[in-house]
Amino acid sequence: MNWETVIGLEVHAELSTRSKIFCGCTTSYGGEPNTHVCPVCAGMPGALPVLNREVVEYALRLGLALNCSITKYCKFDRKNYFYPDLPKAYQVSQLYMPICRDGFMEIDAENGKKKIRIREIHMEEDAGKLSHNAHSSQMDFNRCGVPLLEIVSHPDFSNAAEVIVFLEKLRETLLYLDICDCKMQEGSMRADINLSVRRPGEELGVRTETKNMNSFKAIARAIDYEIERQIDILEDGGKIIQETRRWDDEKGTSSGMRSKENAQDYRYFPEPDLLPVQIDDEWITRVKENLPELAYQKRERYMRDYRISADEASVITSHKNISDLFESLARRCASVNQAVESAHLVSGEIMRLMNSANMLPEDLIIDADKLAALIVFVTEGKINRASFKETVEKVFTNNADPEKYIAEKGLLMLSDDKAVKDAVEKIIAANEDSAAQYRAGKEKIFGFLMGMAMKELGKGGNPELVKKVLQEKLNGKKTEL
Repeated sequence: MNWETVIGLEVHAELSTRSKIFCGCTTSYGGEPNTHVCPVCAGMPGALPVLNREVVEYALRLGLALNCSITKYCKFDRKNYFYPDLPKAYQVSQLYMPICRDGFMEIDAENGKKKIRIREIHMEEDAGKLSHNAHSSQMDFNRCGVPLLEIVSHPDFSNAAEVIVFLEKLRETLLYLDICDCKMQEGSMRADINLSVRRPGEELGVRTETKNMNSFKAIARAIDYEIERQIDILEDGGKIIQETRRWDDEKGTSSGMRSKENAQDYRYFPEPDLLPVQIDDEWITRVKENLPELAYQKRERYMRDYRISADEASVITSHKNISDLFESLARRCASVNQAVESAHLVSGEIMRLMNSANMLPEDLIIDADKLAALIVFVTEGKINRASFKETVEKVFTNNADPEKYIAEKGLLMLSDDKAVKDAVEKIIAANEDSAAQYRAGKEKIFGFLMGMAMKELGKGGNPELVKKVLQEKLNGKKTEL
């Protein structure tokens, strides 16, 4: 309680362009090591970079979505450092004139809405990948030159919870803008955590930077660990060293990598091989007018137009692929009732099946036409809920044809009053004591008798019809559906 935590973020988002930022090499993930490389991204002498226009377009999308001002005349700079993940010994980035500045994102914090200020967004190239073992280090330069946007916040976070809320909202923004696939397991979205602690009212403390975090769970653990580590050092009379740290998620600890460099240590200077980027008002206006509907906007529309709950809308918009499935189903629906049923299906059974299969949202592929047909079956009372759930699972796992499956398994609900009456009479006769208890006022017994009757009728039992007939037989009078 005697310490305050101050956190800032640097988030790297690999852009989903087909080619790299300064050359025509593919940005596809994976591939044999060092096969997605050319003289430009390998840093060969005399090879000249050419800026990928789509990278600028994507930067504008994100900057406008995050309420940034656009730097209409911006430049690239060389960030020099000698490290084997960049063969040319420098990285092309933007220090002095980043493309986007002074934005913000509003998040839901513990005490209400909180505005997180975005200091800048700049374009840069990614570095290669190093693989270490006990005997050697191997270099794969396939990732060199993959375009990045680095989103730099002000130190406006107070705890891990706020950081995670921000990163989740940033992730969904990147996805809905369709500029980054955000596959954190592949490193296409990762964060550096700048953290310090101080006594309330004091100047900012010395910060550390925990690098290249690519899991929300690991980020939260690393923040809590670093807060505790710094407080323990200061309370023991020690001093915090400004350094870069590496997080070990298996051990749940971090370790120092190197002293934290400042801008002058990188010896920045303007990139001599690239012309300045000039962005006119027409370009900005066109990008702004073509921004897609973002997740929070979809949530508001779903609750308004389909009258679904906030929780259900949040589940549906948790990933663009999930939202796209719901949108596809909603377009096929003939009524609001069917659209609501679609929302229940996507947020309920589909998410359950994905979790059971350990499937990531981006990997979901399912036939929307088949699901839409099933929604018609259940909303028109042709199959019951149990059959609906069973058939959805078959569509999910085996891409089954719902109409054929329902016919083959005999899942269409019985509408034959005589068959239902015979089943109900049989159940009452076999459970006379329970029927007598119900008639004596124990209404909970009705659920037991209802379940027995449905079991007797099998998968085609119509619960509404069964309920009606059972009430008639137990109460000795007609009831209406």
